[in-house]
Amino acid sequence: MKITIVCAGKIKERYLTAGIEEFLKRLRPYAQVEIREIHEEKMPENPSPAEKKQVLAKEGERLLHQVPEGSYLFVLDVYGKELSSEALAENLRQLALGGKSSITFLIGGAFGLSEAVRKAADLRLSFSKMTFTHQMVRLLLVEQIYRTFKINRGEKYHW
Repeated sequence: MKITIVCAGKIKERYLTAGIEEFLKRLRPYAQVEIREIHEEKMPENPSPAEKKQVLAKEGERLLHQVPEGSYLFVLDVYGKELSSEALAENLRQLALGGKSSITFLIGGAFGLSEAVRKAADLRLSFSKMTFTHQMVRLLLVEQIYRTFKINRGEKYHW
């Protein structure tokens, strides 16, 4: 399976980078994972609703441009559907059984997502009703992807 993670912004915090790299290393036997980053758009100080919409649209267009053609698109969205780890694993298992070998997870920037990005999603996924930084979500995402492979293979993950 080929998994692409498309995200806005770079990770600067070493502890997050180390965690992400650890889970990417653990994922190598299960899937090919690629992270594609775009730079975050600059938001004006105290933007008007129109300015915010324009910035999100520009960033969203660049994010969507990074999604491989034909890939099943999960968009991480605070307003998306909450799934358990087991439900996410089952979702990925069903996609694989249905012949989907390319999966993309998209993480927006600090200011959220454009409507075009939300509409492009095959599934909008929320990790929680809590708010996390988009950098932290990247670490949580790679851990959950790893967990789904362990669950689907019946391998022990959580003691």
